[in-house]
Amino acid sequence: MAYFDAASTEPLHPQAREALIAALDVGWADPARLYGSARRARMLLEQARTEVAEALGARADEVSFTSSGTQAVHLGVLGTLRGRHRAGRRLVTSAVEHSCVLHAAGVHERDGGSVETVGVGITGAVDPEVFGEAVRAEGTALACLQSANHEVGTLQPVAEAAAACAEAGVPLLVDAAQTAGRMPLPPGWSVLAASAHKWGGPAGVGVLVVRKGTRWRTPLPEDERERRRVPGFENVPAVVAAAAALRATVAESAMESARLSALVDRVRTEVPRLVPDVEVIGDPVVRAPHIVTFSCLYVEGEALLTELDKAGFSVSSGSSCTASTLRPSHVLEAMGVLTHGNVRVSLPRGTSATDVDRFLAFLPDAVRRIREEAGVKL
Repeated sequence: MAYFDAASTEPLHPQAREALIAALDVGWADPARLYGSARRARMLLEQARTEVAEALGARADEVSFTSSGTQAVHLGVLGTLRGRHRAGRRLVTSAVEHSCVLHAAGVHERDGGSVETVGVGITGAVDPEVFGEAVRAEGTALACLQSANHEVGTLQPVAEAAAACAEAGVPLLVDAAQTAGRMPLPPGWSVLAASAHKWGGPAGVGVLVVRKGTRWRTPLPEDERERRRVPGFENVPAVVAAAAALRATVAESAMESARLSALVDRVRTEVPRLVPDVEVIGDPVVRAPHIVTFSCLYVEGEALLTELDKAGFSVSSGSSCTASTLRPSHVLEAMGVLTHGNVRVSLPRGTSATDVDRFLAFLPDAVRRIREEAGVKL
C-alpha cells in the first residue's frame, strides 16, 4: 500500500511512538496535583510545551494544548472575537479556509456578528491588497488566513496579510495545520492553530498559540486547565509524543521537504502529459511541498479513488461524492476550477520515488477505463 493522504493525517513518527510508550508509564498522573507522580507529569507537560513553543517561534506561556486542531481553531476564532467585542463584530476570512474556520464564522454570524469572505484567484491565493482592504474596514475584530490550503497546497500571503493587520490594529489568526513542522511559519500572526497528527504526532492533540498582548476570552465555561483556555484533563503522554514528533519533523524538514517537493513536481508534470483532459490545480511554485491536486474531466472522483485503492494507493478527493456532502468542495468552487474527478495526492515522510512512479504508471489506464465505462472516448 502506498499511502498518499498525509494532508489528512501523517503516519505516526517513530520518535513519537517511542516517546508515547515511555510517557504512558511516567506521565499518567494528574499534572495539577502536588504528589510525586503528578509533579513528574507536570514536568513532562511543561517540557513538551517549551519544545512546541520553540518549534513554532512562540513563548511557552503562549501555548495551550487542545483536543484537536479543530478545537484549537474554534477556540482561537471565537475566543479572540469575544475578547475584542468592543473593537467590533466583524470577521474577515478567505473563501478557502478549512471548514472548521467557516463553521466558527457561522456561529459568529448567528450570534449577531458579520463575516466578510475574501475571494481567491485561480491558484487559490487571496490578493494581499484586497485582503488588506477588507481588514481595514471599520469594526474588524479578527482576520483569519491559513498558511497553506489543505486541498490544493497553495501558500497564502500570510506575511503581507499580517503587515496589513498590524497596520490596522487587527489580530491575524493563522491555521497552520498543513505547514507547522514542514515549513518556517511566516511572521506577524497573533493567534495560531495547528494539529499534531498532521506532523506525525498522535491524533487528539491540537495546539493553540495566543500571543501576549492579544485580547482573548474563552467562549466556553472557564476551567483551571491550560491557563484557563482549554477545559479538560490534559493527555500528557500524547502531548509528549506530539512534541517529540514536531521536534523530529522540524529537524528533518529541510531535506525531506525538498525531496517531497521534487516528487510533487514530477506528478504535476507527468499527469497532464499521460492523461488527456486533466487540470492540475493550485500554484505550481508557491505551495506546500507535499500536496498536488488534479481533476480529470468525465471522471467521478469516487470511482477513481476506488480504482486507486484497489491498486494499493490511498488518496483523497475534494469532490462531493467523497466528502459526505451534497455539494462540491468549497475550495475548488471558490477557485473556479473543475470540481469532479478530483484527486489530492499528499506525500508523507519517506515516500519513495518508486511508489510515485507506480502511481503514474497505473493512473492513465484507470482513468481510461472509467471514462469508457461512462461512454466517453478520447
